[in-house]
Amino acid sequence: MTTTLGALAAAAALALTVSQPAQAAQGALIINGAVYYDPSGCYGSDVFPLDVENQTDDYVYIWNGPYCTGEVVLVLSPDTAAVVEEGVSVSVE
Repeated sequence: MTTTLGALAAAAALALTVSQPAQAAQGALIINGAVYYDPSGCYGSDVFPLDVENQTDDYVYIWNGPYCTGEVVLVLSPDTAAVVEEGVSVSVE
């Protein structure tokens, strides 16, 4: 009984340590004039070309498919911007 309770306690402690929530990037992501503060996840646009300003502290990935599918066509470092003809959606991890 003691061994089982010890194993369960250890598993619970490990689960709490490993399952930290994902944090959003700090700053602003600007896509065709729309501003997203502390962005996280995928953002799409119906406007072409895709004008992206990465004013965050994280990398931004520009995809050639909707909903961040297809291939990554450009990676923007923090504090950079680009106009991307083949870009359709943008993700921040």
